[in-house]
Amino acid sequence: MGRARLPGVIPAYRRAMRDDPRLPSSPGFWRSPLRGPWFTSVLGLVLLVGITVLFVTGLVSYAAYNPNLSPVNDKTPEKGILGFYLFDWPTNPHWLYRLNQGVHVTLGVTLIPVLLAKLWSVIPRLFALPPARSVTHALERISLLLLVGGGLFEFVTGVLNIQLDYVFPGSFYPLHFYGAWVFFAAFVAHALLKTPVVLRNVRQLRGEKRGEQREETNDLVTPRPAEPTVSRRGALWFVGGGSLLLFATTVGQNFDGPLRRTALLAPHGGEDPGSGPNGFQINKTAVYAGIDPAETGEDAWRLVVTGRTGTVRLSRARLAELPLYSSALPIACVEGWSTSDQWWRGVRLRDLAALVGYEGDPPDVFVQSLQRHGAFRSAALSADQVADPRSLLALYVNGEELSPDHGHPARVIVPAAPGVLNTKWVARMTFGDL
Repeated sequence: MGRARLPGVIPAYRRAMRDDPRLPSSPGFWRSPLRGPWFTSVLGLVLLVGITVLFVTGLVSYAAYNPNLSPVNDKTPEKGILGFYLFDWPTNPHWLYRLNQGVHVTLGVTLIPVLLAKLWSVIPRLFALPPARSVTHALERISLLLLVGGGLFEFVTGVLNIQLDYVFPGSFYPLHFYGAWVFFAAFVAHALLKTPVVLRNVRQLRGEKRGEQREETNDLVTPRPAEPTVSRRGALWFVGGGSLLLFATTVGQNFDGPLRRTALLAPHGGEDPGSGPNGFQINKTAVYAGIDPAETGEDAWRLVVTGRTGTVRLSRARLAELPLYSSALPIACVEGWSTSDQWWRGVRLRDLAALVGYEGDPPDVFVQSLQRHGAFRSAALSADQVADPRSLLALYVNGEELSPDHGHPARVIVPAAPGVLNTKWVARMTFGDL
């Protein structure tokens, strides 16, 4: 007899869970009158555009590292089919990576209030019972859970990476890369399921502006609304103001001068370190990298260049006797900060390739640094990067010798390359057969 009553007991229990206003599974638990379909839809449309741009610029940034060129550039091993889109990174325009990462990081920070407001607006759905009413509803719930978890993960790891000290457990590169694919897959699935509803809700908003009145009926609309303290449009203005504030305190990292001091949320974008020709941003100091001054002195340091015809060793004085060329190029980092064009002077990479048997058609090059601490102690550059006449082994910047923090006695500078591929404190260059 007890078993016969069990099927009726379970629905009754679910109804109690759903109807008790003290429980988060009840619509009456969530009393804010701000929640509703068009409020959520407007935020969703902003995220639809913004997250798509974030995803594309993130993939482009990853391609810029030339991860298929050499294992030392690939911080995301076994990416498999997820690397299908990778392409040879160009050297033109020379500000390409600076623009891409500036957009990626600044937009990501700017969207944080929109993301949080969107999550707040749909939180009742995370507790709704029953968990799935149909196959479509189950897919929507799964995509929502992955979307929420993936979104928080991507934004948290991204924000931590642009700070001075990355404290998240594990390497940022694979975590952010794989997390982005999971998040975007859920985002696309959710967008396909919800876009028709979103467009219908936005059309309703236009109708309200024309004076048309419609009663909202939606699982986000509370049956027990609290007294409103702000209108939905006021809430949207509040979210937009938060985004504008984050934009204003982040975007300055992409510029020099007084604007850089406004980048309060981007420590790398702080005031230029020092003054004079070497007074522009750096990612790591010589002390942090473990550079021993005894190794970089004129008597001790030699550049070892290896290629088809053997190996040559060049002192800094000997390098300075070779034909020197100048290039105006920026430094741009994955964290989003960048400098304006600096005036570099040094030996062309393709001329160094010619010294070891590669006349006219230089190959890839593997560059090794004296650096002892931190990532990218070595890096690989593609043949087109070596061949570009603006690619230099720089000895001078803005008319003076490189400072220790900027890579003295010599550093690589390549147009449109991520900053970490512009190796500092260069010790060895191996051309060909990477």
